[in-house]
Amino acid sequence: MKAIIVNPDKSLSWKDVGQLTIKDNEVLIKTSYAAVNRADLMQREGNYPPPAGAPEWMGLEVSGIIVEIGKEAAEKSDWRIGDRVCTLLGGGGYAEYAAVRYDHLLPIPKGLTMAEAAVLPEVYSTAYLNLFIEGKARPGETLLMNAGASGLASAVIPMAKSFGLYVITTVRRSESAEKIRNLGADRIVDTSYEDISAVLAEYEAKGKPVDIAIDCLGGEIMGSCLRHMVHGGRWIIISSLAGNSSEVDFRVILRKNLRIIGSTLRSRTAEFKADLLKKLKEDVWPLLESKEITTSIYKILPIEETDAAHKILKDGGHVGKVVLMVSGEE
Repeated sequence: MKAIIVNPDKSLSWKDVGQLTIKDNEVLIKTSYAAVNRADLMQREGNYPPPAGAPEWMGLEVSGIIVEIGKEAAEKSDWRIGDRVCTLLGGGGYAEYAAVRYDHLLPIPKGLTMAEAAVLPEVYSTAYLNLFIEGKARPGETLLMNAGASGLASAVIPMAKSFGLYVITTVRRSESAEKIRNLGADRIVDTSYEDISAVLAEYEAKGKPVDIAIDCLGGEIMGSCLRHMVHGGRWIIISSLAGNSSEVDFRVILRKNLRIIGSTLRSRTAEFKADLLKKLKEDVWPLLESKEITTSIYKILPIEETDAAHKILKDGGHVGKVVLMVSGEE
């Protein structure tokens, strides 16, 4: 079996790593497509190691076909060899095959291609986790989703709109604002000429302060935005791409009873992820099948061009997910 390996100089190689063996509670998937996430870039740089037991190569979500089933997996599930699935992984998606727990599998939503399905497990699980489990979102609330052109925002924004939230999002480039308009955000803030803190102050003055923020940027601006949240607001930090520190007035947090929540999906237990995926299938898969929510793919590249795929994420300016074609089987 071949996989993408990170060399000591951080370059990538598509090379043989030996054959995978599965545990009794796992299935073996022949990978069709693997989606690229920013966490993969962090892992490549040595800043986001895979959890214990996961392969050393990158890849958090794939689509593919079941080719082998462990004894316990066969007894406790209805999965069969030949089933088309997508799955959330602790790591190991950039490879010809992936071994995964049977309760971390999801069926391919009706009407979606394997490439479209590959972008679902990680990003939609992250969206659901932070909107409804950490964020406790309710219809009518206001959501701030930073980095509206990101792969995560392509899931969060339409998901939030489908469940009745008002959505404010940010972009750094005017051209990005036009590219994401179809996602349905109620207000797109172009931070190349608009001050997001000032915009949130306007919303607060109109009686519509932010209830939930999903923030992958962090940085200096976070502290000034916090003061314009609703009493009991939830600010969820999932990354800090714009900087690792911000000046925060603790009096604002105390006066408004704010919650600042650090949230990552990869560090959760296998049991938590299984339960999350079950909820995702129940609540979101019907919306994907009815096309009320649609996926957003920016580009599909062959697995041998993983370095080029990573460059797209590093450079920014794209809208939607980047996908790697492994076998390409449908």
